Amino acid sequence: MPTIIEPCKNEEDKEKEWYAIYTRSRHEKIVDNDLTDKGVETFLPLREFVSQWKDRKKKIESPLFPGYLFTHINLVEDFRRIITTRGVVKIVGTNGTPVPIPKEQIDSVKALLKSSLKYDPYPYFSEGMEVLIISGPLQGVVGKVVEKRGKYRLLLSIDLIKRSVLVEVDAKDVEVL
Repeated sequence: MPTIIEPCKNEEDKEKEWYAIYTRSRHEKIVDNDLTDKGVETFLPLREFVSQWKDRKKKIESPLFPGYLFTHINLVEDFRRIITTRGVVKIVGTNGTPVPIPKEQIDSVKALLKSSLKYDPYPYFSEGMEVLIISGPLQGVVGKVVEKRGKYRLLLSIDLIKRSVLVEVDAKDVEVL
């Protein structure tokens, strides 16, 4: 008796992968709606926070990763449909080639959003990056990240008269140049 091989239940999902979409500034929700209307599976992680004006407070939803959203697509079949959507700048990749994001990373972000943990977006720092100290006694000083110490501390090299001085600062007090 011949063996019958059954196809995957979600044959089309087998070929689909997650990709990051870079959007025009403040167009994440518009792109998300337009792609959803085109039948594309999207994921736009939003965080809710309270914004305060002089006269009132209001709950606001803002993208966790400003300028980005994620799509679960077959790149060959869906590329044109994605790239021609109003507000889409490009599919993120290297040297012009879109690179898929591992499903585990998308699942991790989804799990974070479902949890009751408190979270905020955080800049990505790596060794050698040039940064500006934006608060504290060294405000306005430019330095380079020499090393990350723990989760929230950076060791910066600050050039003074052709000498380096190492100083440890809180990561929240610097921004990438």
